[in-house]
Amino acid sequence: MGAAGRGGKRGDWAPRVLVLRALGLGDLLAGVPALRGIRRAFPGHQLILAQPPGLTELALTTGAVDAVLAAEAPGRAVPDLSHWPGPPPEVAVDLHGNGPESRDALAALHPRRLLAHACPDGPAWLAHANERDRWCAFLGAYGIPADPRDLRLSRPATPSPAPGAVVVHPGAAACSRRWPGERFAAVVRCLRAAGHHVILTGGPGEDDLVRSVAERGGQPDHDLLTGGLPLGQLSALVAEASLVLSGDTGLAHLAVAHGTRSVTLFGPVSPRMWGPPPGPDHLALWKPGPPGDPHGRTPDTRLLRIRTGEVAAACLMLLRAPRGHRRPATPAHAAP
Repeated sequence: MGAAGRGGKRGDWAPRVLVLRALGLGDLLAGVPALRGIRRAFPGHQLILAQPPGLTELALTTGAVDAVLAAEAPGRAVPDLSHWPGPPPEVAVDLHGNGPESRDALAALHPRRLLAHACPDGPAWLAHANERDRWCAFLGAYGIPADPRDLRLSRPATPSPAPGAVVVHPGAAACSRRWPGERFAAVVRCLRAAGHHVILTGGPGEDDLVRSVAERGGQPDHDLLTGGLPLGQLSALVAEASLVLSGDTGLAHLAVAHGTRSVTLFGPVSPRMWGPPPGPDHLALWKPGPPGDPHGRTPDTRLLRIRTGEVAAACLMLLRAPRGHRRPATPAHAAP
C-alpha cells in the first residue's frame, strides 16, 4: 500500500477486501468488532483498511487488518480513493457512513461485490443504535456474523511513560464535548489529595488547555504529556493506567479496548450511542436530554450539568473497587 505500510499476513496474490472507515481514533476502535467479523468471513483475502495513515499502527494491532490505504479528508468527509493500486477489490465494504458519497467512492473502484447501506440491497440505517452494534448488525444483514463485544486489544510492546497513573485527558476535538478545564482541575486536586499519581495528557493543539488545568490543579510539569503522544506510546499509557478520565473522545474508546477502568463525560450524544459496553469497570456520566451537536463550538448544556463532585466520586469509587468488582446500583445520572 505504498507509504501506508503492510501487515504482512497475506501476499499480493490473495484476493483483496477493501474496507472504508476513514475517520478518527474512536471510530476505528468502535469499528474493531466489525473489522474482525469481516476478517473471519474472508480468511483467504487480504483485508485493506482505507483510513488516516496516522492510525496505521493501531489498525494493524487489531489482528483484522493486513494493510492500510492512506485515506483522509477534512472533518468526516469521504476521502478520494482513486490512488487504489492494482486491479479492483474482490469485495468493498462501506463502514464510513450511510450515504451515497462513501458508497460511490468505493463503487468507482469497480469491486466485484459492494456492501453498503446506500446499496439497493443494503440494510436500513439504525439511527439510534450504539456504534458497535450498528455496524455488526449491518454485516449481519449480509450474512456476516460479528460480535460487538469483540473489541479488546492486546497490550502494546511499547513501555508506558507512567505505569499505574490516573490519566486525565481534558481535551476533545469539538468544544461541545469539552468539559470546562477548571472542573477537570478540581478533580485533579481531589485525586492528588487521595494519593493518586495523576498524568495530564492532551492532543495536538491542546497544550494551553493542559497547562491551564495543571496550573489550577497543582500538577507538576513533569506529570504533563503535551503535544500529542505518538499513538503507540499513548496506547501503552492507557493500557497500563489505573483509570482514564476524559470526555467523549478517542481516549475513552482506547481505555475500553485495553480493559482499563474509565470515567467518561458525555454531553451532546448519549452514551447509549457511543459509550462503553455494560460492565463494572466503565462509568459514563451524563444528563438526559435531547441530543445535541457533537461537533458544536460551545460546550453542550448537558455536559455542563455534570458537577465536579460527582465526577470525583465516580473516579474514586472505581479506583477503590477491585478490578471487575460489581458496583452498587447505577445512579440516575449515569449510564453503564
